Amino acid sequence: MEPTHQPQQAGMITNIKGLVQVTQLKCLVSVILLFSLSCFGIRAGAQELNAQVIVTAQQLGTNVEASLVTDLQKQLTDFINDRKWSSDRFGVEEKINCNFSLALTGMPSQDVFEARLIIQAARPVYNSVYQSILVNYQDPQLVFKFRPFQKLDFNPSRASGTDPLTANLTATIAFYVNIILGMDYDSFKLGQGKGFYKNAQNIVLSAPKASNIKGWAAFDGQRNRYHLADDLNAAKLNDIHQVFYTYFRGGMDSLYDQQSKARNNVLEALTGLQELNATNPGTMIEQFFMESRTSELIGIFKEASPDIKAKARALLVELNPNGASEFNEQLK
Repeated sequence: MEPTHQPQQAGMITNIKGLVQVTQLKCLVSVILLFSLSCFGIRAGAQELNAQVIVTAQQLGTNVEASLVTDLQKQLTDFINDRKWSSDRFGVEEKINCNFSLALTGMPSQDVFEARLIIQAARPVYNSVYQSILVNYQDPQLVFKFRPFQKLDFNPSRASGTDPLTANLTATIAFYVNIILGMDYDSFKLGQGKGFYKNAQNIVLSAPKASNIKGWAAFDGQRNRYHLADDLNAAKLNDIHQVFYTYFRGGMDSLYDQQSKARNNVLEALTGLQELNATNPGTMIEQFFMESRTSELIGIFKEASPDIKAKARALLVELNPNGASEFNEQLK
């Protein structure tokens, strides 16, 4: 039976670097294998996410009360973790570990905040303690209104709400929750995340609108919510879902006991991404997927045969020029 999900380890994702060496994992197999297999069945819990939320306001100094920051953090945590985002039921061990870090950077008017949002999520690699990146993205275009003890609400059929600035916070968070869920589902079963990507695109289409609200329109920049949702739903980029599935299920989840096969599958996924990028240059999704994955990819191919290592290095330098020096040094 094809698994739809795999258990996550509890706790905050603080730094996802490198790949746990397969040889180090073998001593854990007797415990982890039994645990993983026992959780491959039907979801039996409720909410989907185990989110850690951090709100900071250092840049605002004394202009904002500490109690407001604390309340906003609690409200966001409850909004993400207590809300039901899908029709599936998750066991406690299946919840998706994620971080939402919200840094308040400006206060243009009373109760209105400018902020930078960092979204991180990961999923476990089968038979290991390692978690592979699903999402690691920074959104710098967030402005919203929040009053102390204001309850956060979101209606998916009316993301714009009754007040655009108030609704912009929950619409943005709901957007990224759906992206996380889509990436997670896609990583376990081919194409299973498409419904969540459609939800994200529907939020874009009904997003709050005001002169100071950015990130929901094509003309707001080349890397924003609009372009991310558009890429994940575009028919011409449909093969991106195969890339996700092959990379995670065929590649990462096979590293423990089928290293050669796993590396070939990761190469296949990277080749698919290269082909998509060649026919659709400048898409956001290629950068979105490759972001912060340098150490992981080096870990996968560092002990590969010379020919596989050379193929990987050429692909990786093309797909992520910013990491070229590191790829060339570590995979030479």
